[in-house]
Amino acid sequence: MVCDSPVQTGFWLWNIFVCVEHKHTKPLFVAIMLTKVFTDLEDEYNSLRVSLIFHDEMIFRCLILDSSKNEHFNKLPVNTQLSNIQVPTNVYNRDPDILNGVYMSEALNDVFIDNFQKDPTLTWQYFGSAAGFFRLYPGIQWIPDENGVVTFDCRNRNWYIQAATSPKDVVIVVDVSGSMKGLRLTIAKHTINTILDTLGENDFVNIVAVSARVETLDPQAEIQLLRSFKIHFLLVDGLHVKGEGKVKNAMKESFKILNEVSLGQGSLCNQAIMLITDGAMEDFQSVFEEFNWPERRVRVFTYLIGREMTFAENVKWIACNNKGYYTHVSTLADVQENVMEYLHVLSRPMVINHDHDIIWTEAYMDSVLFNSQAQSLLLMTSVAMPVFSKKKETLSHGILLGVVGTDVALKELMRLAPRYKLGVHGYAFLITNNGYILSHPDLRPLYKEGKRLKPKPNYNMSNLRTAMVRGETGTMALDVRASVDKGRRVMFLKNDYFYTVINETPFSLGIVLTRGYGQYIFIGNVSVEEGLHDLLAPDLTIASEWTYCETDIDPAHRKLSQLQAVVQYLTGKEPHLECDAQLLQQTLFDAVVTAPMEAYWTALMLNTSGMDEGVETAFLGTRSGLMRLYFSLGLFLFLHRTFLTSTDMENMFTLDHFPVWYRRASEYPAGQFLYYMPRQETRGKGNTFIAYFISNFLSPDIACYVIDNNGFVIISKERTDVSSHTHTHTHSLRKSKRGDMLQPCDTEYPSFVYEPSVKETNSIIKCGRCQKMFVVQQIPESNLLMLVVQADCDCSRQYSPITMAPEECDRMRSQKIRRRPESCHAYHAQENANDCGGASVISLSASVFLTCLFFAKCVS
Repeated sequence: MVCDSPVQTGFWLWNIFVCVEHKHTKPLFVAIMLTKVFTDLEDEYNSLRVSLIFHDEMIFRCLILDSSKNEHFNKLPVNTQLSNIQVPTNVYNRDPDILNGVYMSEALNDVFIDNFQKDPTLTWQYFGSAAGFFRLYPGIQWIPDENGVVTFDCRNRNWYIQAATSPKDVVIVVDVSGSMKGLRLTIAKHTINTILDTLGENDFVNIVAVSARVETLDPQAEIQLLRSFKIHFLLVDGLHVKGEGKVKNAMKESFKILNEVSLGQGSLCNQAIMLITDGAMEDFQSVFEEFNWPERRVRVFTYLIGREMTFAENVKWIACNNKGYYTHVSTLADVQENVMEYLHVLSRPMVINHDHDIIWTEAYMDSVLFNSQAQSLLLMTSVAMPVFSKKKETLSHGILLGVVGTDVALKELMRLAPRYKLGVHGYAFLITNNGYILSHPDLRPLYKEGKRLKPKPNYNMSNLRTAMVRGETGTMALDVRASVDKGRRVMFLKNDYFYTVINETPFSLGIVLTRGYGQYIFIGNVSVEEGLHDLLAPDLTIASEWTYCETDIDPAHRKLSQLQAVVQYLTGKEPHLECDAQLLQQTLFDAVVTAPMEAYWTALMLNTSGMDEGVETAFLGTRSGLMRLYFSLGLFLFLHRTFLTSTDMENMFTLDHFPVWYRRASEYPAGQFLYYMPRQETRGKGNTFIAYFISNFLSPDIACYVIDNNGFVIISKERTDVSSHTHTHTHSLRKSKRGDMLQPCDTEYPSFVYEPSVKETNSIIKCGRCQKMFVVQQIPESNLLMLVVQADCDCSRQYSPITMAPEECDRMRSQKIRRRPESCHAYHAQENANDCGGASVISLSASVFLTCLFFAKCVS
């Protein structure tokens, strides 16, 4: 036994913090490399303009014949020898700017491949062009939707928008006067929703409707700007036309809203007003002189709706005199492309400053990119940087060329906090600057809609939210109720929380350990030869999701299981594998110490006395993720299924958790038995004998049950009762509550824990005209109890049926604490705002992409 002091415990915790910071610098380096490709040598080629028209469709897709399924890329068929191009349906793929950009950016292939060879743990690398095309490495086959089109537009993704612009406060002014009826209102609603789609976690918005009156769509909100865009989507659907529009009054109200939030609320960065109208006939000069001139800190973007151009000049004048942009949206098909223009205008100050700000997105599931549910439901974050023109003659125009980025799977970040070091109940988690959970072992980001799983719009808050959002470093002790078994059971734990901010990211990392864990460690030494002999036993497995050896670095190792990698490393066949020496030492020791169990179990199963009849499986687990199983043919078939259910995963060592039975047993004294019944839907017909023997001595007036310490039935005369909870399967066990009848969702649910110090108890339940008595007695040396209850009194019909009716409620009146992004680019004195839409368009040169050909030489 080796003792580690609390100082040493803090040391290995600090190593985890440093390791996570080191890991996140790899994608940063990739983004910086890709950005330099487009900018370093531009001056040498600023006079070059290539005009090419390609008719070869292969330029827009990868060579599918050369692609193969790749484990590293979620088993998608990919081509790691080149990238491919995707152009959204709303962009003309024969436009000269698109063709030139695609041709010139082909040199990025070499940079992508070189990055991947240097760091094989990288995933997707990409460049999203401001013109609309998207270059992705490795190349994939893009799968059209049910309408036969690929609607993906890189410019509408969070990583593009956050990299291209700074945080923003937006007021959307929509004209809903009588002239906006019919198709115009439909186009206006679609325009609003498209703008809302471009807003992220760090942005704030409100919508002002203009008719005979000026009113915000959400009058209940005391704060004038909100981040809850889902609410705004619902409110937009309820817009309808009426009366005569007073746009001038609405503009005044919008400026007042932005002035108020500039005092503390909101993003405290970019401010913009989006005017959506079919015509603005009033004189707005006095409004702008009062609120916005001469500084013009608030940009005004105008969207002229419909085919009528009578008031176009006035609507354009509003935008051009307030450093905004004017667009004409005549059809629904025009909306997407015209809305995107405002992003490039907001990026101008950043481009003129030559600031390559690095951004990290919140956690998301990129279900657009992949073609199956299994491949798309992977939580990730993206790191991205803007790419812009540095030519002196166009510097004041602030021309954004696009955004480069790469994806980071959150499970890869979590691997940096090894499960065996965190202990049975320990875990690591990440939260964003806005307090949203980025990664957590109990994060459930999906909800079920019919038979399909869909991502939730937001994630739950952390208990340590305030301290972590502020970027503090510290510790905190909390008594918590930890749910296990999909929330069906609860454990009372005393936890210590260690947290710190991750530099150069908006994230904070937390490490949770149960009280006292980490101060002592048991170290046992065995020879490699002895350990290998026992490690190869047929009844032994190790946690496939744990990292005993790094198999992602060398592509040749990716097909190795963790057990195969360990064996090849220890036998010297793969000496260059990077393996965790401490974890291997623990695993070898556990393999040797538990080796005698195989012979013991074999003798037990062969026992013909009948005393062990019905035992199908014997198993054990250790701290190193090692499991030994002695199983029947039925379990053998279970282990060789091609997939595992969620309940199967709960009973295995995973990246996030120790098995449920391991976690629960660890809380009991040594030598005491823990009885645990998996969920009913995952088990076979193995409980028939229970109904047989218990039915022999039960009276019809008495109901007997063996339940566990959480109230779940282990033995009952009714087969359907087994594994269900005493409060759900029959009303004969307890007095019914009024709220039991209808429960549309689990906002909270009851959980039961038996007090071990109470050996026996009884009571009487009154059920209207009758009453029943029950007795509960603890079964020694176990977590089981015998429950006997009178069955001749029914408590289920005391209340009349419950009717459902809508009920108004007040939303949160104030915003929770958040940490604003450090970077803000809202204004630059040298900005040239003459390009404000309409006929004035700056032609972007694609020659900058030629620098790709020369950057690799400079690096070498």
